[in-house]
Amino acid sequence: MSKERKALQLRNTRETEIKVKLNIEGTGTVKADSGIKFFDHMLAQLAQHAGFDLLIEAEGDLEIDQHHTVEDIGITLGQAFLKALGDKKGISRFADCSVPLDESLVKTSVDISGRPYLYTDLDFSREMVGDFPSELVEEFLRAFSSHAKITLHIELIRGENCHHQIEAVFKSLARALKDAVSIVSEEMPSTKGKL
Repeated sequence: MSKERKALQLRNTRETEIKVKLNIEGTGTVKADSGIKFFDHMLAQLAQHAGFDLLIEAEGDLEIDQHHTVEDIGITLGQAFLKALGDKKGISRFADCSVPLDESLVKTSVDISGRPYLYTDLDFSREMVGDFPSELVEEFLRAFSSHAKITLHIELIRGENCHHQIEAVFKSLARALKDAVSIVSEEMPSTKGKL
């Protein structure tokens, strides 16, 4: 395993231009500029509670809607996460975390397996938080898990305030990722000898 688990990842399409710098061994320093203020707030929750240093700069076709920008940030962040982890030797691999935020409670389970899979049970209480469509949370999670090649199960156990529900999703994901990437041995955490 590399001592420095860092990555720079770029994605340029006709719809978006994305730059992600990720340091898994960070301190939670965040600069997120997606052009979507609520989403930037959620990305800050993710990085701070995972203890990652994260820079995201994005230009997207927000005049159409927010979908391409949110999805492409998920893709690019997932690719950066996969790259930064390197060979994954010594990581904990599995983690499970429940996070409350006032009346809301979210449980996230993660396996850094090399097998992308997403299960969600996210019955958000509103379609929008400000000008952010709550359905884009799942689009981000799908893009991130697919390109990070991880298995994610995320469940909204309870909640009423949609802002709290979504923020608890990002915080729960952050804490599960923090635990899953922690170095606990010098061994590969797989009977196959590879993840």
